[in-house]
Amino acid sequence: MSICVNFNEAPFLGSEFEHIKNAIDSKHISGGGKYTKLCNEILEQTGAKKAMLTHSCTAALEMSALLLNIEPGDEVILPSYTFSSTASAFALRGAKLVFVDIKNDTLNLDENLIEQAITKKTRAIIPVHYAGVSCEMSGIWEIANKYKIAVVEDAAQALGSYYREKPCGNLGDLGCYSFHETKNISCGEGGALLINREDYIEQAEIILEKGTDRSKFFRGQVDKYTWVSLGSSYLPSDMLAAYLYPQLQNIEKINGQRMELWNDYHKNFEDLDVKRPFIPAHCKHNAHMYYLRFNSLKVRSKFIEFMRAKGIMCIFHYVPLHSSPAGKKYGRVAGSMENTDNVSNTLVRLPLFYGMSKEAQNKITEFARNFLAEL
Repeated sequence: MSICVNFNEAPFLGSEFEHIKNAIDSKHISGGGKYTKLCNEILEQTGAKKAMLTHSCTAALEMSALLLNIEPGDEVILPSYTFSSTASAFALRGAKLVFVDIKNDTLNLDENLIEQAITKKTRAIIPVHYAGVSCEMSGIWEIANKYKIAVVEDAAQALGSYYREKPCGNLGDLGCYSFHETKNISCGEGGALLINREDYIEQAEIILEKGTDRSKFFRGQVDKYTWVSLGSSYLPSDMLAAYLYPQLQNIEKINGQRMELWNDYHKNFEDLDVKRPFIPAHCKHNAHMYYLRFNSLKVRSKFIEFMRAKGIMCIFHYVPLHSSPAGKKYGRVAGSMENTDNVSNTLVRLPLFYGMSKEAQNKITEFARNFLAEL
């Protein structure tokens, strides 16, 4: 029997249509409407001082750079094994990107290598919670406090994940979520900025409102609003927020089904000679991704080709930023990037999405095991 399994399908519950219609009926479909506020309220239940829905995680990262007043000549420390938005948001403000290697177990920023990358120009550390598994935030905070630099979490993949029982996104001065269609919770395009410091809230409102004090006007604090600072158009349409709202309400249901699939993968590959994801005991992840790591680029490529011939889409992940044209222009490396380069050449992601059937997963596992057995 032939089978075709996409790498990803965006989550859909069915109730999204009703909420989108409600948003349209409200006569307010631009940003800042009823559903934007409802989504922010749910996100603030994580413990954030303030949540602000944005049109993308990229926007949330750009807002973070503006909030920190990043200027030309400043430096930010980040992993190279991440999406371009993590870097671009700060490079846009003129920052020099300082790439640090990742750990060989969690594939997260290696906290033990951060301190040697710090200079007098360092303004922020940008940990990325890869595959929804938290970075070692205790060590990162120790360094950040010692040198009085900010921490901005790229938690794009980590909504619903925890570090020592505290939600990812609440572990830095600022946290950034993504609701892109590849994420556990999605509205196609979307994101959120979580603010964990009271003193950032007022300026964040100004940045979100295109550099104006419009929020103060709506609260009756000023009799008219005007342009007071740099900002941009970061709000999503309220129709997108309406699509997102029921998914945020059902995050445990969505992540729960993903976790069943993740656990099945993990169990079914434990007896084979292939590297599987590592989850530290003090981290609770959200089953964002399941990956395997092979011994070489050649074997990884053969596996992808083999699975594609069976109708199953398996794909690799990031090309390291430090080796990219823009990464070389706007950044520099701090030490060896051995793990980053190795993981980029050997990691492959398996299909995993809400609504994926057990039948599909069984076929994926069967074919993958057949390939690995031949090795």
